[in-house]
Amino acid sequence: MSPLVRSFVSHFGEMGSRWGINRTVGQIYALIFVSPEPLNAEQIAEQLEFSRSNVSMGLKELQAWRLVRLRHLPGDRREYFEAPTDAWEIFRTLAEERRRREIEPTLSMLRNALLETPSTEEDRIAQERMKGMHDLIELMLTWFDDVQRLDAQTLSQLMRMGSKVQKVLEFTGKVKALPGGKVH
Repeated sequence: MSPLVRSFVSHFGEMGSRWGINRTVGQIYALIFVSPEPLNAEQIAEQLEFSRSNVSMGLKELQAWRLVRLRHLPGDRREYFEAPTDAWEIFRTLAEERRRREIEPTLSMLRNALLETPSTEEDRIAQERMKGMHDLIELMLTWFDDVQRLDAQTLSQLMRMGSKVQKVLEFTGKVKALPGGKVH
């Protein structure tokens, strides 16, 4: 590995735990992502100096997250792996998987909790707060669905607008300031 690739792979490994994956999985993904050609498990194990079993488990996890794809090369029986190279596609995949794994179960739990009849004042207050959380998550998911339908160029333009959207809302009187000057 070149120093540039080694640095990238090492960083992804260090950041993995902050993103909810282990160091090994982060490094495997980073190596596959920057590789100009699909890699097989033996190549990955050799370059990262990992055991074949660690690589195999890491590849299974990356496939479950839909971050790597399996490929077969003509005349070769081994399985090769490649990662999407489009950053927007990766972002969308990660967002969809996080939604499916983390947000939807929480939303389902909140929906069930809101169907309960509160038996105490404490339960009524708890349920009222859960309703606020439920409504925010529903609003975020609606926005997420709208954003997911945008093509990468439109999404990029929208993100570049940044504070311009706030200025338009301020101009039309649709923005309210929070104490301390923060806008909401």
